[in-house]
Amino acid sequence: MIRKLAYFIAGLGLIPVCAVSVRMFIFLIRSVQPSDGSVAVLSAPFLAFSGGMAAWLLISMTLSGQTRAYVLAHELTHAIWGLLMGAKVSKLQVKKDTGSVTLSKTNFLIVLAPYFFPFYAVLIIVAYYVAGMFVAVENYETAWLALVGLTWGFHLTFTVSALGQKQSDVRQYGHVFSYVLILTLNVLGMALWLTLTTSATLADAAEFAQEDAQRVGGWLWQGARWVWMRTTSGS
Repeated sequence: MIRKLAYFIAGLGLIPVCAVSVRMFIFLIRSVQPSDGSVAVLSAPFLAFSGGMAAWLLISMTLSGQTRAYVLAHELTHAIWGLLMGAKVSKLQVKKDTGSVTLSKTNFLIVLAPYFFPFYAVLIIVAYYVAGMFVAVENYETAWLALVGLTWGFHLTFTVSALGQKQSDVRQYGHVFSYVLILTLNVLGMALWLTLTTSATLADAAEFAQEDAQRVGGWLWQGARWVWMRTTSGS
């Protein structure tokens, strides 16, 4: 009970961080300056990425049988994050609708990783940069961006679908903590992607986040003072 309460309080504490992350992501989108002088949302990279996402939505509505691919990604993500954190992995099983993996230890990042780590999108991104060490991949940038959009769309749709069901992963750390952390890390992942593929930079993101954290902190302080004054004045 104490553990659940601790994660609930931690989840509440993460809400301002989540708010700053979302506002920072919106700021980065608005700050993008396409090299061809076009409007950001009409630039070639944005259209390729969003076109890939749209293609995935079409695929998901017209074709069935992608569940096993998601289960595979889900369990492999548990395994990869477990390995990164020093856990031993065994008994990886993937079936049509369910899967499992046995780890020697776990924590909230390992458990919730499949909901914020876009497994197939990361594979495409890593493959592109590795291939870039040997061949001129710039000629295929549009196709690459479309593939990233498609696989990231895969991640987002299945994440939303999975979270709409009763997930033991989420119940383990509580809905408030799990949902806020998942949203925050998904947004931060997309923000990092923007800094890698557009004119937006990590410095831009850090500067905005610092300033916005101060603004959000000020709003919370004012809200807390208002509640305190209302409470004490009525007593």
